[in-house]
Amino acid sequence: MEEMTGLAPGLVALALGVGFLAGLLKGCIGFGLPTVMIAGLSLIVAPDVALAALALPALVSNGWQALRGGTAAAWASLRRFRVFLLAGFVMMVISAQFVPYLPPRLMLLLIGVPIFLFAGFALMGRHLPIPADPSQRVQGTVGAVSGVIGGVTGMWGPPTVALLTAMGTEKGDQLRIQGVIYGLGAVTLVGSHLVSGVLNAQTVPLSLAMIPPALAGMWAGFRIHDRLDQRQFQRLTHVALLIAGGLLLGRGIGLF
Repeated sequence: MEEMTGLAPGLVALALGVGFLAGLLKGCIGFGLPTVMIAGLSLIVAPDVALAALALPALVSNGWQALRGGTAAAWASLRRFRVFLLAGFVMMVISAQFVPYLPPRLMLLLIGVPIFLFAGFALMGRHLPIPADPSQRVQGTVGAVSGVIGGVTGMWGPPTVALLTAMGTEKGDQLRIQGVIYGLGAVTLVGSHLVSGVLNAQTVPLSLAMIPPALAGMWAGFRIHDRLDQRQFQRLTHVALLIAGGLLLGRGIGLF
């Protein structure tokens, strides 16, 4: 395994553990795999390498998540959020090209600040004022913001979660819709970073090695998700975001 990843055996074990925890969280609440992987892997590799490592696990895990309820339900979600997806796709392709030129700490702050603020306000009962049936303009705006964040950091979850939570989406539907949205975003991310050079012959083996632990964690997470009620699901979602955002902020400002 260390020959594939280029890491020492102890660091390989740590990386695989991070992958499992990332998958576990994603199975529970539908997102968080990129956040946990970036936060965890950036402790042992450079942020751009961590970004490359999550690309293929994100692609595979989101495909599983999107199709868990069947292809018809996934297609309905795709039609409903088509404007969101188109805006996110365009902005992700553009913003991904700036990754090789951004300082590592700035990348972490760009992830951590919006995650931390959104989760903190949500736990205080203050949600974004998004209608239950958002207009195309709202979808396009949130999608564009999500795409910029996703292209630069590999994480387009927080704006998407904000949109779905503010709409009061049922937990099973939210899990599926996130899988569809993130899955298409993951396809875009892989393509964009093949072009940008972040995903290359040196980083692809590490990304491949992260797929099995991520899927194992996701399987366990699905079992937990099915036992949660709607209120527990939303609270767990916001707590996970707050913790991840705090960790990334700490790394970004050099606390640890």
